Amino acid sequence: MKVAVVVPSWNGAGLLPACLDSLLAQLPRPEIIVVDNGSTDGSPDLVEREYPDVVLLRQATNLGFAGGVNVGIHHALAYDARYIALFNNDAVAQPGWLAALLDEAEAHAEAGIVTGRLLSGDGTAIDSTGECYSRWGYPFPRGRGERNDAGRYADAEEVFAATGGATVYRATMLREVGLFDEAYFAYYEDVDLSFRAQLAGWRVRYCPAAVAWHHQGATSSRVQGFHRFHSVKNFVYLYTKNMPGPLWLRNLPRFLAGFAMMCAGTVRLGLPGSLAKALGRIALSMPRLLVERRRVQAMRTAPIADIEAQLYAGMPPGQVRFHALQRAIGVRR
Repeated sequence: MKVAVVVPSWNGAGLLPACLDSLLAQLPRPEIIVVDNGSTDGSPDLVEREYPDVVLLRQATNLGFAGGVNVGIHHALAYDARYIALFNNDAVAQPGWLAALLDEAEAHAEAGIVTGRLLSGDGTAIDSTGECYSRWGYPFPRGRGERNDAGRYADAEEVFAATGGATVYRATMLREVGLFDEAYFAYYEDVDLSFRAQLAGWRVRYCPAAVAWHHQGATSSRVQGFHRFHSVKNFVYLYTKNMPGPLWLRNLPRFLAGFAMMCAGTVRLGLPGSLAKALGRIALSMPRLLVERRRVQAMRTAPIADIEAQLYAGMPPGQVRFHALQRAIGVRR
């Protein structure tokens, strides 16, 4: 069975050794592909010098998460990999991480995507056990911030979406529904791909035995306003492209309310420039988004009721202002 692991990296010299050492210890031994997004900290030379068995694909500029991993996925598909895993350069895999994901995928032919239990860097808290998508338009990691208790999220089960940080994808599914949407650049592109897979009839599964640790935000937090710009922009991209027609109309008032609150929150954070830039990009991208929407919806085979049943009705946990609005209008979950 041919398996590849794609690691996107940007100025990750301090992070890559622990990441790559953990992947080289996995069984079955995968082909490891590092896609360097125009780093200037010497990390590509480090990979070439210290990890000669790792494939290094140097890019002249930063293609973002979506563009970077697509380069690696194309490489893996060209040599006929059956499964392609993605792994963040600021993450470390526990022994058996890859084998557990592959066993789950092999046991469930309907699963196009299998994700695991991603923990905080010190292992005390949960980073993600799969991704949820709210009717209000908000994607969010299931369980983030909760204590890492073995009794929580202990069962393998279906989830709506998977984080791109430590997940395996079936090559057959990728060939059918397409790769990551590079217009996202970073954030929510993993939920977008999972949403498209769900629409096309594939399932997404969570495997608790596949454990990895993640230093969340170790790369993107270096750039002020980066997260907010892409989050606002991609909030609209995700809903516009993927929400099926009847659900698009039914949930539109919630989506618009949620988007207004996200915009207001961006201003409160002192990032009006990021908001203005995101709104401009949304306006310019709308013709392409509508074309993409027609293509994505034409691939849908899943019943509307199945998609609706998987949507999270409430606001993301921990969002105090959002929950106040939710209570005010009588929405419960």
